[in-house]
Amino acid sequence: MEIKEVTNDIHLKLAKDLFNLTWDLIEKSERTAEDDEKMIYAANASRFHWGYVGTSLNFARGEWQISRVYALLKRSEPALYHAKKSLELCLINELGELDLGFAYEAMARAATVQGDQRAQEKYLELAEEVASKMTEIENQSWLLKNIKTVKTNTIPTW
Repeated sequence: MEIKEVTNDIHLKLAKDLFNLTWDLIEKSERTAEDDEKMIYAANASRFHWGYVGTSLNFARGEWQISRVYALLKRSEPALYHAKKSLELCLINELGELDLGFAYEAMARAATVQGDQRAQEKYLELAEEVASKMTEIENQSWLLKNIKTVKTNTIPTW
């Protein structure tokens, strides 16, 4: 069933606003259980709305964000599921180094939560390899900062 009362403009606004809300909650230093729940719902709702108005890039980033949320909450199964979806979208659609690097980072982070050191090392290596090829220094730096926090499952600061 399609939601006909919601225009594309509304879908777009909700997708963006919910994505940003999720980031605010991810970066919140002291989240409550209610914040954690809201973070899950916001990330999934953002991806839902991107499904109406987004591109494969938006889908991949939405899946990445959902994976990050679940990893932060130490829920390995959904973290891995959404990391795999992000990686598939990056590979199938050739979305570029930045998103591919972050998809590998998500896979490594999900493996960390799962306790799978072999997979963690494999995907960290792939993420670092992608980062080494990046020419945009700011993007490379941001990816490397995220890679460095995989083993601690924390959030880097800007």
